Amino acid sequence: MAQLSINQRQAGDVAILDLDGEIRIGDSATALRGAIRELVAGGNMKLLLNLKGVRYIDSSGIGELIANFTTVNRGGGQLKLLNLTEKVQDLLVITKLLTVFDVYDNEADALSSFK
Repeated sequence: MAQLSINQRQAGDVAILDLDGEIRIGDSATALRGAIRELVAGGNMKLLLNLKGVRYIDSSGIGELIANFTTVNRGGGQLKLLNLTEKVQDLLVITKLLTVFDVYDNEADALSSFK
């Protein structure tokens, strides 16, 4: 069973989710969806996903990232990615999703990019 640890913290008006583990079909993808939807329902429209600890994402996990990105954008918010591992970055390049997401290597740069 894939495990995903989600630690939420706040930096001003930006909600940061520090993710550790794997994003794959089942509980981990559902947990990520729930965490993001809860933030949006609570009025948090600036979200930063810190993927530094994410070792693996399967196709279901990619689908979950896209669905969450769409949900946040439709609500007028922004969802950005931080600290991609080499494996995750390669996956986003192959799927051409690196052009869809705003991706940052530095948390300060990511936070200052929010409007």
